[in-house]
Amino acid sequence: MILPSKHITEEQALLGVGAVILAHLERPQTVTSLWERVRNERAVGTFERFVSALDLLHITGVVDISQGMIRRQGT
Repeated sequence: MILPSKHITEEQALLGVGAVILAHLERPQTVTSLWERVRNERAVGTFERFVSALDLLHITGVVDISQGMIRRQGT
């Protein structure tokens, strides 16, 4: 479910959800404000998928979460 495959589309995979999140993360934001921006995106779906994708982005070093703010790594 992390990567797309023959039976899992890019939109259903967490990697696709992460791409949607990154597209909305132009500047550092709180979890709440980022959720408000992406909650209506079809690929994101539920808050659980949103958090799972954020976890994936954090574990892989794409985003940094500190002092209550989420930011792209290196910004």
